[in-house]
Amino acid sequence: MDIVIAKKIRKSFHDGEKELAVLKGLDLSVKRGEFLSITGRSGSGKSTLLYQLGLLDSPNSGEIYIDGIEITSLSNDERTMMRLGELGYIFQDYALVPELSALENVLVPLLMQGLSADKAREKAKLSLEKIGLSDRFDHLPNQLSGGEQQRVAIARAVAHDPKIIFADEPTANLDSETADVVLQNFLDLNREGQTIIMVTHEPEYASLTHRIVQLSDGVIASEVVN
Repeated sequence: MDIVIAKKIRKSFHDGEKELAVLKGLDLSVKRGEFLSITGRSGSGKSTLLYQLGLLDSPNSGEIYIDGIEITSLSNDERTMMRLGELGYIFQDYALVPELSALENVLVPLLMQGLSADKAREKAKLSLEKIGLSDRFDHLPNQLSGGEQQRVAIARAVAHDPKIIFADEPTANLDSETADVVLQNFLDLNREGQTIIMVTHEPEYASLTHRIVQLSDGVIASEVVN
């Protein structure tokens, strides 16, 4: 069953008086529990597509359904609630709050969802333990390696049991050994049923996913099922 359906997605950006078309009537579906990788050359529209699917931006036209809900017609408040409660995000720059410990970085979004302090702390600890960081609860981001920071970001993204994780070049700033650990975390989560949509420029990591969608000039150029 498809958890994501995108129909005829178009997205353009304006550079002065010039209009740059990035996505050009793109169609895509993602099955529940699938690990999908989106690849393509720089400027092909990978991150732009991820941002449309993940409610971080809105297309100029087209329809996007997440778990049966047409998201492009939602109000700003409804989009915010869906992002906070049902989706998880991981970026290449980790996006951790530098003044907060690893535990607090995972805990704060749970508090924003309305969980009690005790329940949020419990879920945050479990999420960090699951990702192998039970000995890093009190460390600030600058006391963690890049790989550990990215794994805190993963723990934050999955702590509330999201329907979908969106990952934008999650290994881009990591050395190969650390990137392998992060990818293994993704594979473990996916084996447990987590739907993951990942933008990557690394062919060896894309080959580990269920399906590779390659973009070129704003459209899907090819699909490979692994």
